Amino acid sequence: MSAAAIIQPGEIERPLGEIRFLHMPERGSLYRERAERLRALAPGHSMQDYLLFAAAICDGQQAALEAFPAVPLPREEQLKLCREHGMPPLSAQSWERDPAWREALGPIAARVEQHANPVARAALARLRHMNDAALEACADAVLEGRYEDTDLSIAPFAAAALQVYWMHMAATLGARAFGQEGVSTLCPVCASHPVASVVRIGSAEQGLRYVSCSLCDTQWHAVRVKCSNCDSTKGISYFMVEGSSGAVKAEACDECGTYLKIMYMDKDYHVDPVADDLATLGLDLMMGDIGMARSGRNLFLMAPPGQDA
Repeated sequence: MSAAAIIQPGEIERPLGEIRFLHMPERGSLYRERAERLRALAPGHSMQDYLLFAAAICDGQQAALEAFPAVPLPREEQLKLCREHGMPPLSAQSWERDPAWREALGPIAARVEQHANPVARAALARLRHMNDAALEACADAVLEGRYEDTDLSIAPFAAAALQVYWMHMAATLGARAFGQEGVSTLCPVCASHPVASVVRIGSAEQGLRYVSCSLCDTQWHAVRVKCSNCDSTKGISYFMVEGSSGAVKAEACDECGTYLKIMYMDKDYHVDPVADDLATLGLDLMMGDIGMARSGRNLFLMAPPGQDA
């Protein structure tokens, strides 16, 4: 383990008025590129089979998104009210979920089944025999983090379909639909926990950090060297696995005892919040050994926020 020196809050940030607040998910390429990243990370990895399984799910997500039907969205007056009061208009806990999310299960299952092992095939068989009420109960458990109340072999498929649904809504509405006020530690679009944060590169956004939503894949700007869980600027430190490239670190907060991974595009341009989080579980184990808990969630891991991975 090694800890990195820290910079002071705001040291490399421009005034907030000059900074783009939201990056909406790229519906035409996000899941495809995530699948490619997972396959690039898989060879020789101790979790190779699972990374390839996750890549197949992402292939299915891209196919499902491209064929996703139109669904009800918040009206403009609702969006305006949410912007004025800093409320996420597509909150995973309060938005009335349209049953269309279940349509994404078909393409996802079809892609996974092409190369599924016996365990995955058995899970897919159970998935096909679930009625609508059981699927909706599974979705509730996934969104609320009640993983003990659902079949964990089914949950990743439900989670993937829910991601497609929320990503579709977020991308359809676009950045102008959402406000910049509210709880900065949760997604301003759907109020979900983040999966990780990414420090971007490029002249306009060089060194800026964006936190990535675990559900809708929206990324929102967050000042660096500030806890993404409790907003504290005290006791922030960075940890990495000895001998790694440093592209993925754990940003830990002594104030709340949690951490969230932070990824650096200048170290590896192709880092992906979900894929690289899965591929660096050794870092999670290391952080657990020193008493730090994950503040975020990865729906491919089904580990509730606040618990060790």
